[in-house]
Amino acid sequence: MKTTTGNRDLTRGEVWKVISRFALPLLIGNLLQQLYNVTDSVIVGQFLGKEALAAVSASFFIYYFIISLVIGIGSGTTVVISQFYGAKRFDKLQKAFSSFFIFMLVAGVLLSIIGIIFAEPMFRLTNTPEEVIPQAVLYFRIYVGGTFLFVTFNSIISILRGVGESVRPMLFILLTTVLNVILDLVFIAVFHWGIEGAARATVIAQGIGMCVALAYINNTHPLLSIKKKDLVFDTGLFKEGLRIGLPTSVQQCAISLGLIALLGIVNSFGTETLTAYGAAGKIDTIIIQAVLTLSGALAAFCGQNIGARRLDRVREGVRFAMLVNVVLGLATFTAIYFFGDTMMLAFTNDPEVIAIGQEYLLIIGGFFIVHGGLNVFNGALRGAGDTLFTMVVSLTCLWLIRIPLAYWFSSIWGRVGIWWAIGASLCIGLAVTYIYYRLGFWKNKGAVREGTSE
Repeated sequence: MKTTTGNRDLTRGEVWKVISRFALPLLIGNLLQQLYNVTDSVIVGQFLGKEALAAVSASFFIYYFIISLVIGIGSGTTVVISQFYGAKRFDKLQKAFSSFFIFMLVAGVLLSIIGIIFAEPMFRLTNTPEEVIPQAVLYFRIYVGGTFLFVTFNSIISILRGVGESVRPMLFILLTTVLNVILDLVFIAVFHWGIEGAARATVIAQGIGMCVALAYINNTHPLLSIKKKDLVFDTGLFKEGLRIGLPTSVQQCAISLGLIALLGIVNSFGTETLTAYGAAGKIDTIIIQAVLTLSGALAAFCGQNIGARRLDRVREGVRFAMLVNVVLGLATFTAIYFFGDTMMLAFTNDPEVIAIGQEYLLIIGGFFIVHGGLNVFNGALRGAGDTLFTMVVSLTCLWLIRIPLAYWFSSIWGRVGIWWAIGASLCIGLAVTYIYYRLGFWKNKGAVREGTSE
């Protein structure tokens, strides 16, 4: 079977050039996706006030928990497809993607129902300030109602990246981002629909993006067609994706629960701290996006090269990614140091919220290189299909280090103790993951192994 010209073989060419060419559209796409996520917060904060902004911030962490299970399973299927593509076993690609797509569609509908029913109890469980809860529930129920659109759209994006295509996903995300900004402004500033207008804008934009992406793969990708006649659920291939993805799913669920537990500590310091934490956290995510993107590109790069048994290229790719991480870490911290308060002004004019947000950014910014390094090694391990170890390390650092330290430090130093606890857990995670990577157990964890005939 022939591949489409949009697919990129990451097993040939100079490593730094291959990763850079693949990662650049990926970076633009991920930045656009973050801009998509930030749009609601910026427009809500400027037009509707800090309570509405706090509602959006609180909703993000709970929504992340709702979808964390399917995100992890999706990452496992992406690794399987990436490795099959690297091994030139194209007959397996469409069946694996079809199985993944069916699962994501069904799971998305079920998660929407669960989220709508249990919205208010979840906000009360996290100690969300009482004045924030009504708007948070209203926003969240509309937002979570579109979960099946979100997960199916992102499943298509992930799989296209897994076969080496990053330009089209970037364009699809650009489309949804522009739509979201326009609809946010129309629904909030013109129609005056309040916080529910922001949620409706996101759901509509995601729905249009999903339809466009689905039409693209159906009309141009013979390897990934998902038309009715192609819808087949291959239990064996799905189990292989589950084998690799389930540890990541457990990891994502536990991480999201940990973030909710951390949110409970943050909420105990009031609406201003919650608002600043949500806004500054989005800035932090945007800034670190370059290294997170590098990690995603490295996962696809390592997946294909491990499938092709090119371990030398894997090691070279990791070295290049770490060099880029150090440069980006220094540059981003410098930007935070000089312009942190200006960045916060995009979300709110409240002086107290801005001060707390700048405080968060300065402390967390000092750990950018550590955070990036951890994600580089995790990307390589994910590409190898070795997700169990990353799960264990992530859960240990979160539940046994970050959260206990956050409780302890915040009882001594106040809210700044929470930010220092985050940094300490990142340092420990990087040290342990680096040692494991050097030991090399990841080399035989892939879905495609030598000596297999299928």
